[in-house]
Amino acid sequence: MKKLLSSDRIKAEALRLGFSACGLAPAEAVDETVATAFRQWLADGCQAEMAYMQNYEDKRLDPRLLVEGARTVISVALNYYPAKKLPEGEYQIAWYAYGKDYHDVMKGKLKELFEFIEKEVSFSKETDSTIASTNNIGTYTENYASAPQVPVSQTSASPLQGRIFCDTAPILERYWAWRTGLGWIGKNTQLIIPHAGSCFFLGEIILDREADNYDSPQRNQCGSCTRCLDACPTKALEAPFRLNSERCLSYLT
Repeated sequence: MKKLLSSDRIKAEALRLGFSACGLAPAEAVDETVATAFRQWLADGCQAEMAYMQNYEDKRLDPRLLVEGARTVISVALNYYPAKKLPEGEYQIAWYAYGKDYHDVMKGKLKELFEFIEKEVSFSKETDSTIASTNNIGTYTENYASAPQVPVSQTSASPLQGRIFCDTAPILERYWAWRTGLGWIGKNTQLIIPHAGSCFFLGEIILDREADNYDSPQRNQCGSCTRCLDACPTKALEAPFRLNSERCLSYLT
């Protein structure tokens, strides 16, 4: 029987690596209400010329199609709010672009987190094998020598399978950040983490192992506030929780 992933240890390691938040949820199909809204968003052309958003819809709406035997989605957030902003009068760039390429930063940290989990699973298997042998109830006998070559995510000591993601596959990142309890998706369509805002990079690890505890989604706390809708200069936020990319300055620039 496969050992369960330790949610607490994964979260502690994620914070040690510098992530701002971490949560876990069962790997399952996206909520049907969200899936229906996404399909309608595409049908209405709100993706503008981002044709790739229409690709792999089945995988985008079910992460189990991205990793064989997927059981757990781990979502992480990394704050990018700048400690010091560019002076007024100078050319301005997006805050997320102030530092190194976030794809490289996120992937590096996600890889470290994956390797930590892999070692945890490996240690658990070795411990189980020793206990079984000592108790004379059998030994760990899987023959890895005859197994086919496997990717780095699977070692002879640990059959853990999984993938890391950061803008590298069709996955609804904000949905999974919400589903794993990191925050809620506001009327501006962005993930909002309580007392911290929306300036976060998101990343995921999908694994073929169940966890000992999963997080619950947070309730939406936007209330009656419409400041984001009122402030949008091009009215790209044409309704609460709906963005029309064709009008969005971030998309156009």
